[in-house]
Amino acid sequence: MARLRRKACVALFLFMLFIFGTMMGLRTLKPSDGFSDLAPGLDLLPMIAGKVDRRSVSRDATTSPGQARPPGTNTKPVISNSGPEGIIFYDVHIFYYTWYGSPHMDGKYIHWDHILVPHWDPKIASSYPRGRHMPPEDIGSSFYPELNPYSSRDPDVLESHMEQIGASAAGVLVLSWYPPGLADDNGEPAEDLVPALLDAAYRHNLKVAFHIQTYRGRNDQSVHDNIKYIIDRYGDHGAFYKFTSNTGKSLPMFYIYDSYLTPPESWSEFLTPTGSHSVRGSAYDSIFIALIVEERHKHDILAGGFDGMYTYFASNGFSFGSSHQNWKAIKAFCDGNNLLFIPSVGPGYIDTSIRPWNNHNTRNRVNGRYYETALQAALNARPEIVTITSFNEWHEGTQIERAVPKKTVTRVYLDYQPHGPDHYLDLTRRWAEQFNKEKEQWLM
Repeated sequence: MARLRRKACVALFLFMLFIFGTMMGLRTLKPSDGFSDLAPGLDLLPMIAGKVDRRSVSRDATTSPGQARPPGTNTKPVISNSGPEGIIFYDVHIFYYTWYGSPHMDGKYIHWDHILVPHWDPKIASSYPRGRHMPPEDIGSSFYPELNPYSSRDPDVLESHMEQIGASAAGVLVLSWYPPGLADDNGEPAEDLVPALLDAAYRHNLKVAFHIQTYRGRNDQSVHDNIKYIIDRYGDHGAFYKFTSNTGKSLPMFYIYDSYLTPPESWSEFLTPTGSHSVRGSAYDSIFIALIVEERHKHDILAGGFDGMYTYFASNGFSFGSSHQNWKAIKAFCDGNNLLFIPSVGPGYIDTSIRPWNNHNTRNRVNGRYYETALQAALNARPEIVTITSFNEWHEGTQIERAVPKKTVTRVYLDYQPHGPDHYLDLTRRWAEQFNKEKEQWLM
């Protein structure tokens, strides 16, 4: 009898251990934590206004650098010299960053030496370390790049990046962009890199769209000036991305990060036909995609005159917009108001190398299962475009760029094992192909 009780106790213990392990694994795949702990004070007033026609995906034909393309020329995936199968899809966009520097190209490390960002609450901040990272052994990331802590100015790095993006089958890289002379708080101006990036993308049949970042003094008028600058300077390049609507009109596409920081009343002066400095119907008319963070932002986006919304964040549950469970409802709202919905999916999220207090927003990769769950959620919403967060945002651990195992005296970096460095590029290609197969069925 005692032996039977011991066996029962052992079986019960193993069962409880299995349940605990399962629950911890599921936490990485389900929404849990809110947005308020990372970016408080997003309180804009909702408004209502009319909309102009937008929608339908573009897959532009390839032309030479500097040559303008006729609108709506080619609506099929193109054969590329990138990737094992040579097919890329212009309805898969991937966020890309050029803010990295190394001593070889820049005289010092840039961004790899990122500071440890203090929490905004001094009481919480006092519990965490301060300072900055010391590359090359200690970098501002929980993963380590196969190319080592590189410079975005290195031509060989650019070439490798275009090859990797082509291998993933993503056809459009969405460049994080600041106006000339400006940069984020931890970087240096990099707008002068755009021509080289466009040329490198062109060599691989890739396209480039622009992700307008926040900067001091950004408002509707300054963004209007930014759009004029970008289109005048780069609009005729063969790699400049244009989106063809279902009316056949071909227009540039711009993603506006943290768009909620400017009130919809101001955006409407720029983005509605009756605005005081309206871009609509002009040579600079474009498709403008706003960031949805909180649920009420969808009304602000509509009122502001935007053409669609994207979610950016790769941490499921981090915000209303980034929560997979909300995507079908957001898509229904967009469909009802002639807006594009562009969900953003990522392989995981971990930014504790630069925000050591933000562990509750970490999302484990689970060897790729987290990424596939996000991709399936995006496909279930039936969007026209999917965005990938990201190719190389190493600080937040959302990169699909090749990473390698690395161990130093003080640190052990995460990696993609038991898979190889190409694991997330391969997963992206597989799902990009699945996305386009399913889209063909949706359109029938």
